[in-house]
Amino acid sequence: MKKIYLSAIAIFACSVMSAQTAFWTNTSYKGAFPITDNTPATDWTSGWANWDPENVNYGATTTTISANIATSTTLSGIVHLVNNVAVTNNSTLTILPGTIIRGDKATKSCLIISAGSKIMAQGTAAQPIIFTSNESIAAGRAGGDWGGLIILGNGIINTACATCTSSSIKTNYIEGFATTFPEILYGGNNNADNSGVLSYVRIEFAGVALSATPNSEINGLTMGGVGSGTKIDHVQVSFCGDDSFEWFGGAVDAKWIIAFRGLDDDFDTDFGHVGRVQFGLAIRDKDISDAPDASNCFESDNFNPGLGRLPLTRTIFSNMTSIGPKRDGTVALPPGEKFERAMFTRRNTAIHIHNSIFTGWEKGWDLNGATTADNYVSTTDTGIVQNVIMSTDIIYSFLGQPLATMQAYATVRNIDTINTTAQINFVNGFPLALETTPDYRLNTASTAASGASFTNTIFGGTFVGINNVTNFSDKIVRVYPNPTADVTTLVIETLTNSSLNVNIYDINGKLVASPVVNQNLSIGENTFTFNTSNLNNGVYFVTLNSNNGKETVKLVVSK
Repeated sequence: MKKIYLSAIAIFACSVMSAQTAFWTNTSYKGAFPITDNTPATDWTSGWANWDPENVNYGATTTTISANIATSTTLSGIVHLVNNVAVTNNSTLTILPGTIIRGDKATKSCLIISAGSKIMAQGTAAQPIIFTSNESIAAGRAGGDWGGLIILGNGIINTACATCTSSSIKTNYIEGFATTFPEILYGGNNNADNSGVLSYVRIEFAGVALSATPNSEINGLTMGGVGSGTKIDHVQVSFCGDDSFEWFGGAVDAKWIIAFRGLDDDFDTDFGHVGRVQFGLAIRDKDISDAPDASNCFESDNFNPGLGRLPLTRTIFSNMTSIGPKRDGTVALPPGEKFERAMFTRRNTAIHIHNSIFTGWEKGWDLNGATTADNYVSTTDTGIVQNVIMSTDIIYSFLGQPLATMQAYATVRNIDTINTTAQINFVNGFPLALETTPDYRLNTASTAASGASFTNTIFGGTFVGINNVTNFSDKIVRVYPNPTADVTTLVIETLTNSSLNVNIYDINGKLVASPVVNQNLSIGENTFTFNTSNLNNGVYFVTLNSNNGKETVKLVVSK
């Protein structure tokens, strides 16, 4: 580890709303939906989501694909997907709006976008692209009818290394398959990697077990080492036989996503994923849970074994609405069910969950293990759960740590456990039949209609008067303390030797100092400590510029 002490000025401030990155949408409301205007305009699920795919006649297939795709190809119509089909050789698979791809049950088919290749699946609200089962309505469709969609990239992962040529660049084979083969290798050193577009897409009845080995199921949408250059939005995963969405490392963002009636976890993050997700909806079915495992809404690991591996899993979620199997608290769960927690954080993860709503779960937040707990309840704030409502039906709101510790954290971080579902007041959150179109927008009197906040530094990055800076493949591991009085420390992890420059701007965008000029960054962690004792109270914007890109971070100076 390289440690550098700089007696200069310093850094990092709490963001103002005009200082957010282009990704985040500023909301006043908690959860995934605003106050209703009684038109489809404020319901982002309208027109493309489907709540009853078991009974949709998708029509007969007109084309069959059963071998790897090694040249750029365009798909349209109704396609029968047979076997494991990988897009290879840096090719691009373009899928036109309205295309239906029906996965084969007998061959446990999967569509794999291999690292270096791209998928361009840009549907529309009127013509979504649909990945679904090839089984008929009469035969019955269910989770695990076929494999799923797997997108692999060259982003940073922190796993053990299967085929490494360099000790600092990790690669591995995506989980689930009984054998390894080159098409399922993922990982690298480019978190800005671009694997294409997935927009207005439905993925249904995926999640087949590929072997007899436990936990060999494929997820609805599997993302391995997918970079931030990839666009993912308006994606619904329904009736998946494993996790609906799972991220393995990389830095891909996602927006407007739905996990509907899945078996295992709704949103699973692992192996150093550091992307952002805003506006997500999860709806569970009391009769569908994972008997060999435990079904959660959020499950997050860093890496096990090897809890100290970097980068830490640090996905930032905001504006999520999670409807557990108990729904509004009145639904009795069947004997043998395996539902567990709304949030399960373990193995040194440091994910963030902000401005979100949880209802209908037996257990709330399980902060599992001392190492993970230190990421949240210590002063470093590596991970944060904040401005969250866990409704009163979640009787066991906090697990894993002393109740007094969790209650104190809840007070500081505005985790509300006294709101009822009636007070949250969805327009139509609990229809009797799950195939009935729900409406999770809020009525005017909802207690979730206000109280959201985007003032945490993790929402920042673009500033008035300062150029937008992106694609910083070095990782800012932590900034502490924040706010600061006299001293602030910045920890950066880099995969390559490079040099760093740091410029500091005041609230008006005026350059006030350049405390770091061409300082060497060594592979691994580099620590910079700044003296802030001579700074006035206020906000400072710090631009970090290395050979690997640029990023702006912030800190409040408060004495």
